[in-house]
Amino acid sequence: MSDTSSALMTRRALLGAFAATTLSAAPVYSKAFGFLKGAGDVRRIKMYSGRTGEKIDMIYWIEGEYIKEALKEVNYFMRDWRQNSAINMDTRTIDIMAASHNLMGVGEPYMLLSGYRSPKTNAMLRSRSRGVAKNSLHMKGQAADLRLSSRSVGQISRAASSCSAGGVGRYSSSNFVHMDCGPVRVWGR
Repeated sequence: MSDTSSALMTRRALLGAFAATTLSAAPVYSKAFGFLKGAGDVRRIKMYSGRTGEKIDMIYWIEGEYIKEALKEVNYFMRDWRQNSAINMDTRTIDIMAASHNLMGVGEPYMLLSGYRSPKTNAMLRSRSRGVAKNSLHMKGQAADLRLSSRSVGQISRAASSCSAGGVGRYSSSNFVHMDCGPVRVWGR
């Protein structure tokens, strides 16, 4: 490893440690564009899985750069747990999730109900529910189904919709919100 790489890793590690302890005080930049206008220069995702018992609290983006090692952990966390298979999740979906979480001002992690779904898992779920799309964006790593116990489906979906960056589905009877990086659209009650 060169001195430059070593210095970059040290700088990134210090920034990550600093950001992890001061994220709640991160400033909001009015010059930032699009749906991440409130994200600052650190992006963090906090989730847990009721299915696997796993938790993740990850800073995955610092000063305009995605952190490759952090994204690998996010990809694994969001895997199809039924098939134990993972793909690279679309960073746009992760960004929408993080921005929505930030807009709600909660410290509670998301409960991840579904991230990546293999075609086999999607077909099985589709056979049990008419609410599962045949060509679901979950199979491309472009969608997530999420819940927060401290926020209603309406509150979560309004935060996600305010990003104007993808699809937002309200599933009030099942108490979760679908977020994806596909075309901007809203559905459900």
